[in-house]
Amino acid sequence: MAQAKFLRGTPFDPFGYTAERRRERELIGWYEQQIDTILAKLAAKDLPDLVAIARAPLEIRGYGPVKDAAIPRAKAEVERLWERLA
Repeated sequence: MAQAKFLRGTPFDPFGYTAERRRERELIGWYEQQIDTILAKLAAKDLPDLVAIARAPLEIRGYGPVKDAAIPRAKAEVERLWERLA
């Protein structure tokens, strides 16, 4: 497996089409969108909440069902923080 690591993220990645990998790629896009929004709304008074939003995905860890359970919690926390900022 280690010799085939260079295939990861390419169209030839044998595991790249699994639901878990697709979900991970979607999370990357979601996080990038959050960071773009943070940068657009950057203000000193909102900094603690914006930092909390940026850090929320750090709670998404583990494999399989553990990660699947953490994703909605992290997204809900981010949503709650955005509502607080609005």
